[in-house]
Amino acid sequence: MNIEKVDIYKLNVGIKIPINTPLGAIDKAENVAIKITTDKGLIGWGEASPCAMITGDTQESNYTIAQAMARIILGKNALAIESRMKEINSVTVGDSSVRSAYDMALYDIAAKAANMPLYQFLGGERRQLRTDITIGLKDTVEETVAQAQDMLNAGFDAIKLKVGRSGLQDIAHVKAVRELVGSGVYLKIDSNQGWDYPTALANIKGMKDLDLDYSEQPLAVWDYDGLARLRNHVDLPICADESVFNHHDALKLVKAGAADYLNIKLGKSGGIHTGLKINAIAESARMKCMIGCFGESRLALSAAAHFAMAKPNIHFIDLDSCYHFETDPVIGGMSYDDNIGGLLNIPDDIGHGAAFKESELENKITIKI
Repeated sequence: MNIEKVDIYKLNVGIKIPINTPLGAIDKAENVAIKITTDKGLIGWGEASPCAMITGDTQESNYTIAQAMARIILGKNALAIESRMKEINSVTVGDSSVRSAYDMALYDIAAKAANMPLYQFLGGERRQLRTDITIGLKDTVEETVAQAQDMLNAGFDAIKLKVGRSGLQDIAHVKAVRELVGSGVYLKIDSNQGWDYPTALANIKGMKDLDLDYSEQPLAVWDYDGLARLRNHVDLPICADESVFNHHDALKLVKAGAADYLNIKLGKSGGIHTGLKINAIAESARMKCMIGCFGESRLALSAAAHFAMAKPNIHFIDLDSCYHFETDPVIGGMSYDDNIGGLLNIPDDIGHGAAFKESELENKITIKI
């Protein structure tokens, strides 16, 4: 089953509630869509959600390099994912987001060819997935609590709070949310590298009675020694995010004793192909993983949800990026349950089950035989 044509598009969607982080604000989705068509008529969809502050790529760089990637795989077997991803990864060591888009399109085709939902193709079975919801940095504690109340009203049972403010300001925000939600809601914090070691140590110790799940990326991406030292001096588990792009990073973190959990984002890892390797290393080290996101629509989140469903070691679910999208450009795939906040409904359609409304996409370019 050979690749006959690749269509490349831009996708632009507004976000109703921007998320402010120590690295910058996420206030819109500027993504790239990939549609692979085979000579047997099967179609695979993928999506790139570049995040320049973390992955170093942009919509423009993804859109441009996607064309070179299309040409290198054109006419070749779409089911030989190992070979196709080796070729795609040979084009650049960067632009992990668009490498992920090709990856999920290829897995979409492979699962369709096998007449299976993607999670089943990956060896898994159905299990319930319930995502948390993220609250960005707010100027006042009152603003943080107000958004937490909205999330509580929507039925969410897990909230992730962005932290990383100077000094000990974060403690008041997190404490106020814990007092609001009580003991029945999971809370976790994400610093996005916003703290140095002394600040991280002081804040985490100051939050020791707030029953948190973990502290995500409290220190700089490169500071494995600091993460290991911090992990040895606090009771709260440490989750590595920006420090782990691929399986090589995962192995280094394990050997350094620098994390308790690993955050797999398909847009960081370059897709499911590498995500599977990260999860396998984590399993070998008896570490749980989480699945995260950047600014993806329901299409890329559908692929991520199938991946997470297939691998029970992926314990923490953070697939909320399109919850506040102004429009929904996707047909089928994963959806948020109307009655249970954060519950993900994943249909048993073959592949990852999602496709773009092509009328919502822009700047189409076609590379074909």
